[in-house]
Amino acid sequence: MTITLTEAANFRVKEMIREEKGENLFLRVGVGGGGCSGLTYGMGFDDRVVDGDQVFEQDGLKVVVDKNSAPLLNGVTIDFKQNLEGGGFTIDNPNAISTCGCGHSFKTAANEGEPSKQCDC
Repeated sequence: MTITLTEAANFRVKEMIREEKGENLFLRVGVGGGGCSGLTYGMGFDDRVVDGDQVFEQDGLKVVVDKNSAPLLNGVTIDFKQNLEGGGFTIDNPNAISTCGCGHSFKTAANEGEPSKQCDC
């Protein structure tokens, strides 16, 4: 399984971890149900690895993905873009066959997930 963080994303995540003052924190990336398309991305900090997690390191940043999310995130590229309104992470997922307008949810050929009754876009 591979997930790629661009240099900008890697830098921003490390910066955020320093701001949290969490020496043992790492980036956890996952997928849950919901959103307009059925599956939503989740990213956050964690300090515990559980059985089945896939762990890898990229340029000094530890990244963890749970076993259920791994097939849906294989090949994903995470970027961080800065603009006049601030900044945010973007996810390019080659497994997605459709995404919602804002890019926060998606579905794959193998997993359509459970769309929310109300779209968050």
